[in-house]
Amino acid sequence: MDNTEMPNAGPYVPGCLFCEIAAGERPAQVVFSDEVVAAFLDARPVFKGHVLVVPHGHVETLTDLPVEMVGPFFERVQAVARAVEEGMEAAGTFVAMNNRVSQSVPHLHAHVVPRNRKDGLRGFFWPRMKYADDAEAVETADRIRAALEKSTLKKSALKKSTS
Repeated sequence: MDNTEMPNAGPYVPGCLFCEIAAGERPAQVVFSDEVVAAFLDARPVFKGHVLVVPHGHVETLTDLPVEMVGPFFERVQAVARAVEEGMEAAGTFVAMNNRVSQSVPHLHAHVVPRNRKDGLRGFFWPRMKYADDAEAVETADRIRAALEKSTLKKSALKKSTS
């Protein structure tokens, strides 16, 4: 892919992990993708079902996101949060993003983390875990995909990805 403008976002940046995942050039358990965002399982989740939502074009931080994209971006974050809660049978979700400080990949991303009472998460210390194997990651992504298919996002905007 060349360094051209993506629809409604910034340029594709070769070498950016999240640009490459959003473009389908790197493997990931994608739970949702449309013209605005790609949402995929975090490879090192706080809890199983932890999803990252990223804009397709390269935008480093929330403050860099064009104002006309804020609503569409967060509409999708909201839908993913509902789907994670439902798909993972969680009591709620924790939604967060870092801007530069503690931002491990310099591409805007919202963390959507399933939460339950007494799950051990306190403050902003995020212990990480691993999926037992690829099959468990696929099953987890399938649960969130199924919940997204029932979500309030327009069904025409949903594109099931199996990457």
